[in-house]
Amino acid sequence: MEHSGTVRELDADQPVRLQVDGREVASYVWRSELPASTAPRPFLHPVRTLAGTVVTDARPHSHTHQLGISIAAPDIGGQNFWGGRTFVAGHGPAWLDDHGTQRHQRWLRHTDSELAHTLHWVDREGAALLSERRAIACVPLTPDAWTLSVQTRLANATDRPLPIRSPAALGRVGAGYGGFFWRGPAANGQVRVQSPAGTGVRAVHGTTAPWLTVSGASTNAQWTMLFVPADATTAQDKWFVRARDYLGVGSSLTWDRPLVLEPGEQIERHILAVVADGNLTEDAAAALAEAARPPA
Repeated sequence: MEHSGTVRELDADQPVRLQVDGREVASYVWRSELPASTAPRPFLHPVRTLAGTVVTDARPHSHTHQLGISIAAPDIGGQNFWGGRTFVAGHGPAWLDDHGTQRHQRWLRHTDSELAHTLHWVDREGAALLSERRAIACVPLTPDAWTLSVQTRLANATDRPLPIRSPAALGRVGAGYGGFFWRGPAANGQVRVQSPAGTGVRAVHGTTAPWLTVSGASTNAQWTMLFVPADATTAQDKWFVRARDYLGVGSSLTWDRPLVLEPGEQIERHILAVVADGNLTEDAAAALAEAARPPA
């Protein structure tokens, strides 16, 4: 994840606008004035298909801490970098004064279709728990689809072992979220979830699969989000999928047991999100997943 190239001054009050073949497809909010309870962090919203259909939501009424496409974690060393209530073992969700913040540090690269920067994940006192290098790229794929690449390298910035936990690790069965997360838009009617593991949320949630899709319709326009792990390590992470109450997909850093980073230890993850107009069939999704995946 070494990056060099075009870097120019950016207005801290304005998102970075990203393009594919001259069409604006995403905005990256890299600094924002959000309440501490949201675990403030950079996020992508709105993200659009090539035809202009918005396929993300941010700060919705149902879960105001969910922010488009972001990287978030509910428990890092006892600090909430997800937002909202914290799950407490033996008690359940509770409002605690434990929310962290992701702070931009330095731009490494920025063009019309790519960006890379460094961040610190800090607690409420401003102490860094994680240091991160993040790279985002927008790549044309077909006349009806483009690929969003999200790559992260997370390193323990403390002098002690740093546990990363999901609520599932604390007893909330099935709640193995944390890592890359997409909050989908309000959809008209039913949405369809499919993957090689099966069709429907129950078949996919908590499994590993080489790809999964969510297809729906918003304002009479059909769309599909196709999620693909881009490397062997990310492919071992389980999918978190939600289609009741809200629409969301995550690639989980850890499911029901802590992931502990030793001082200086780092992990890398790389997710591809293909943003497509129309509702993809299973065969079409498999073909696009293969086309989007980088060569071995």
